Amino acid sequence: MLGAGRSHRLLLVEDDAELREMLTETFADEGYEVDDAADGQRGLHLGLTRDYDVLVVDRILPALDGLALVTKLRARACPARALMLTALGTVGDRIAGLDGGADDYLVKPFDLDELSARVRALCRRVPEPADALRIGSGLLDLSLRDVQLADGTRVGLSAREFELLRVLAARPGAVHSRNELRRRVFDEAAAASIVDTYVYYLRRKLGRGVVKTVHGLGYRLGVLA
Repeated sequence: MLGAGRSHRLLLVEDDAELREMLTETFADEGYEVDDAADGQRGLHLGLTRDYDVLVVDRILPALDGLALVTKLRARACPARALMLTALGTVGDRIAGLDGGADDYLVKPFDLDELSARVRALCRRVPEPADALRIGSGLLDLSLRDVQLADGTRVGLSAREFELLRVLAARPGAVHSRNELRRRVFDEAAAASIVDTYVYYLRRKLGRGVVKTVHGLGYRLGVLA
């Protein structure tokens, strides 16, 4: 079982339905919040639109293989720890997995207790949530849900403004599409243009540099002057 404190969030990507169900139940029983996916494309979607502490990813997957999945998530600055779970166990396979962004590599068939121990070890490497996220010379205060500027001035944010800025600040190097931000901050039914509206609100309060437009792709975190 996990120790006291927040539950760790885990994404399991495995195409074997029986194994996926067994592992999902096992991790849930151990106290994890678990999402699962049966193919690499769905796993990529979840990894880009939700926050996870640990990824457990099969190497051979339909739609998108596990190595490509982890590599694409790393390219989008996904910070989750990743364990590659696979039947491909040669030294070359392990090196490719680790070089592709995996933090650990476990070969099938595996011992369930060993898998659980390796996931716990990865969780110990996940930093505790910060009380504030830096934005240039300012701070996004996660407890007070406002922004502290370099001179000490505090700027209040609405709930949606705060959440949009939090998502951007949590992964400062990542570019987020409008659709991704709409799903994560607003609602599936909301128009994508609502993201542009709230970016405008943040810039009006905090300066144009706080959110950068990446033309043709979306937005990323900028800086506070």
